[in-house]
Amino acid sequence: MAEAGENRSRAAMDPRALLTFRAVCDTGSISAAARALNLSQPSVSNTISLLERKLGVVLFERGRGGIVLTAEGEVLQRRAEAMATLLGDAVTEIEHTRQGIAGPLRIGGTPGALLTLLPGAIMRVEEAIGDFALSAIERPDEELLEMVRKGAIELAFVTTGIESVPADMKEVTCASDPFVLIVGPRHEKLPGRVSLREVESYPWVLPEARGAFRRQVDALFIAAGVAVPRTTIRCDSLLTTRAIVRESDRVTVLPRTVALDGVTDDSIRAVMIEEAVRERSVGVLWLASRPLSRPAQAMMDALRQVP
Repeated sequence: MAEAGENRSRAAMDPRALLTFRAVCDTGSISAAARALNLSQPSVSNTISLLERKLGVVLFERGRGGIVLTAEGEVLQRRAEAMATLLGDAVTEIEHTRQGIAGPLRIGGTPGALLTLLPGAIMRVEEAIGDFALSAIERPDEELLEMVRKGAIELAFVTTGIESVPADMKEVTCASDPFVLIVGPRHEKLPGRVSLREVESYPWVLPEARGAFRRQVDALFIAAGVAVPRTTIRCDSLLTTRAIVRESDRVTVLPRTVALDGVTDDSIRAVMIEEAVRERSVGVLWLASRPLSRPAQAMMDALRQVP
């Protein structure tokens, strides 16, 4: 029996069956997948049954509310998503190669990590491999991990050094940056260095998304022995946060480089925080089992040169 199971696991799967399974996952039912694929319902149902028999597992439970993926089904869904992305990218990459363009390289990241790392790396990538196609999106940390696993992105630009790296991932820290208090013109008399205890009662703008960046900011208040301010606007947009600080009496905490990027006047300024003894670090996360593409490797080489 063990040998039979091993033979099943080694058997090659039909890519069309995987794409059919992906359609069932995306639409939530056999019938909806059949309509989306322009196939008969029995054909889709038979394909899924054959796939389950080949693998020797149940991929999902069928109920009145649709399908519920089993643990094995969730694993296969990630692989099916990765394969669909791979097939789509293959067509694009061939066309780009014909035109002398490398890629596409798909990356994702938190706003701060992308702003810190990506602009300085792009020119170095172009110098190394010439013209390349790049797609970059902003997402919270937890979404980025799943997108890497599904193959939707190849590299994730994230805050590093906060949590343990998942067993299936590799991580490299590329830059660090101190946290500072960012204030606008209405706080011109504030000294160049303060404790968060001194500004606890100020109105604030702080991150909303529950990720590594927010945990770092919350940790600063804990280190100061004060509660996270109640008079807080929650905002994950860096541009909006800076605009609010500039045009009001609200303050925020941001990494210095992120906060002052592109600022050429005195509309906002950085104030050192006594409790900010640890710097925020950012880097790149990728799937350990998947070899990096040429543009991704060039990007990693470029990021290691970021000052």
